[in-house]
Amino acid sequence: MPRRELVLSGYRGMWIFAMFDLPVKTKKERTKSTQFRNLLLKEGFSMIQYSVYARYCAGEESAKAFRERLRRKIPSSGHVRLLVITDRQFGKMDVFYGKTATKAESPPSQLTLF
Repeated sequence: MPRRELVLSGYRGMWIFAMFDLPVKTKKERTKSTQFRNLLLKEGFSMIQYSVYARYCAGEESAKAFRERLRRKIPSSGHVRLLVITDRQFGKMDVFYGKTATKAESPPSQLTLF
């Protein structure tokens, strides 16, 4: 009997982006900025570009939970944007390294349950 794999709809899977510009002029500001970056990494985000991190979520409820956790930890100064898009929208992104087009990142092969 062939093995059946779980295939999620491109409209069900979500990507949450955290985009930010945080002040880093003083030692205290650098510490807060580093703490926020480390929080994103601890929460399973990957750096897409400098100050742009993304994480795949299996659905809208999971993305909502991550947004709420991040909202509680946003530094008191600087700018932070949280954006949620579907996996299908993410897959339509144009990605370039120099003038060379590449594919957008794929969702993780295994889902993490919390």
